[in-house]
Amino acid sequence: MPVSVTMPRLGESVTEGTVTRWLKQEGDQVEADEPLLEVSTDKVDTEIPSPAAGVLTRIVVQEDETAEVGAELAVIGDAGDAGGAAPAEEPAAAEEPAQAEEPAPAAEAPQAEAPKAEAAPAAEAASGETTSLKMPALGESVTEGTVTRWLKQVGDAVEADEPLLEVSTDKVDTEIPSPVAGTLLEIKVAEDETVEVGAELAVIGAPGAGGGAQPAQQAQPAQPAQQVEQPQPKAEPKPKPEQAAAPAQAAAPAPAQPAQAKPAAAAPVAAGPATSVEPSVNGKAEGDAGYVTPLVRKLASEHGVNLATLSGTGVGGRIRKQDVLDAAAKAKQAAAAPAAAPAAAAAESKPAAKAAPSPLRGQTQKLTRMRALIARRMVESLQVSAQLTTVVEVDVTKVAKLRAKAKQQFLDTHGVKLSFLPFFALAAVEALRVHPSVNSSIDLEAGTVTYHDAEHLGMAVDTEKGLIVPVIRNAGDLNLGGLAKRIADVAERTRTNKLNPDDITGGTFTLTNTGSRGALFDTPIINQPQVAILGTGAVVKRAVVVNDPELGEIIAPRSMVYLALSYDHRIVDGADAARFLTTVKERLEGGNFEADLGL
Repeated sequence: MPVSVTMPRLGESVTEGTVTRWLKQEGDQVEADEPLLEVSTDKVDTEIPSPAAGVLTRIVVQEDETAEVGAELAVIGDAGDAGGAAPAEEPAAAEEPAQAEEPAPAAEAPQAEAPKAEAAPAAEAASGETTSLKMPALGESVTEGTVTRWLKQVGDAVEADEPLLEVSTDKVDTEIPSPVAGTLLEIKVAEDETVEVGAELAVIGAPGAGGGAQPAQQAQPAQPAQQVEQPQPKAEPKPKPEQAAAPAQAAAPAPAQPAQAKPAAAAPVAAGPATSVEPSVNGKAEGDAGYVTPLVRKLASEHGVNLATLSGTGVGGRIRKQDVLDAAAKAKQAAAAPAAAPAAAAAESKPAAKAAPSPLRGQTQKLTRMRALIARRMVESLQVSAQLTTVVEVDVTKVAKLRAKAKQQFLDTHGVKLSFLPFFALAAVEALRVHPSVNSSIDLEAGTVTYHDAEHLGMAVDTEKGLIVPVIRNAGDLNLGGLAKRIADVAERTRTNKLNPDDITGGTFTLTNTGSRGALFDTPIINQPQVAILGTGAVVKRAVVVNDPELGEIIAPRSMVYLALSYDHRIVDGADAARFLTTVKERLEGGNFEADLGL
């Protein structure tokens, strides 16, 4: 019975979604809960799983089309519908003896297949005792990967969980282990080729299956196998006497034909007698220490690292991401050394190199969906509410000293670093309890204002796609350690695209750390339908006039920060905003967080 795939509700205020990519095509077999398509909304990008197992018989909404919640996206048919989905393949199938309408005599089957013996994959020769290795999903949003290097060649014996190949995606470089012990019978994807998640990479046969493929090639007299040190596609190497008794020929009735070596990037071949071949040099320039993945090459370009000067620490001398980061750190240290020299010596030295211009300079590009959405939301926020900003200056010297004293113990206990942000968050959610107008929402059409009974704290996170605001629910029930861990958790899941739709809805108040990039303060825009957002500036040391009980007014270095509260003047008055900021200021300047830190 056909099953309809509909657009789900991906968040409480989401009414529509855009199909960004179909992971399956019409006629493809799908399993229940297998990712079927990718959908983008104004809240989140996510994958939609198949509600049932069967065949994708019809796609209703195409890529880049927008559909409302509940609209039909596709139809999943019964597994038996697969034949009807691809009638064009029936003539080809009819040529196979096993598929013929009239059964052929058993003795004729080998003769009918004899002309195809050379092209038959090694997996068939193994009589079904094979395991298919497929491209795994290396991250929630990763849809494809590039084979950067094969660590084993056709005919090699492999152990279970032994690294078999290296794969690069836009998120990570990693090794793919063999799922079983056996022999590498066939390589389906050559080096530098990119395939989608789920595509077949190789075929692993049962131990000893490499020899089992020989009967398919008995049309040629067998001779001793030999090792080939360099790929020679034209000339056939002569067998060496000492190799005449190679173990690979133990079961052969006659000497084996010498195997010709082929570059790893050539078309996959059926596994015959075991042949040792030097690792492929695809993707390597002359003199390189090893293969450089696109991700590593991009990272080197961003940090200005010359790959030719590096010695790789990866498998086979390949340059890894950490090698580039280490080289960039050393270069940064070397560049900082002249800054400490006397001014006279600095005047005689060469001027520092200017920063490389951005590759986007001078270009015109189409807005990404996320950037267009952010632009629309920001303008709407300013249009529907009367916004203004109030700023206070806060002395956080006590917090700075307490943080310096407790940060190592805090890291050991909670597993996250202790920054200033959890202190600001704790002071803010405590102040929201006594200033309900700042933690409210207004509905002018209904003529109502809702004062929320919980503090659901939105944390603005800067990502490559743009600003995303995940929500820490019931933040008012958390202590300093709990807030620090939740802040680190939502920031990491936001940057790695692992948020759920519910993670970015339901916020009642937002905190944005504009000081993380050195800004003293700004005037943040309210995240609708909330009525306030608190921006925290950079904590800097300045000379400040303080009132000492013994010395009176003195000038002393203090750790200072600006807190900027943007609020909706339709419901929050200026006095309300000032009272809220004063409560936050007094909590921070008091510095009484020892109990929260276990001191």
